[in-house]
Amino acid sequence: MNKFKYLLESNMFGVCSRLGEKLNFSTGSVRKYFIYASFFTLGSPVLIYMIMAFWMEMRRHIRRNQNPSVWEF
Repeated sequence: MNKFKYLLESNMFGVCSRLGEKLNFSTGSVRKYFIYASFFTLGSPVLIYMIMAFWMEMRRHIRRNQNPSVWEF
């Protein structure tokens, strides 16, 4: 079971953990409520999760390119 948990956590985008850090909630509770919301609303939070993952990745690329190193010119 721990291998499965590690596989999921290492391959996901980190949206739940980032949201938990920002809101001062534990990551486990954010994931749990996300799963409950997905069951009750027939999967619509998955779309929100994907949008948040895309936004986080775009922010990472923008921040990386704002301060280019000397060797990138």
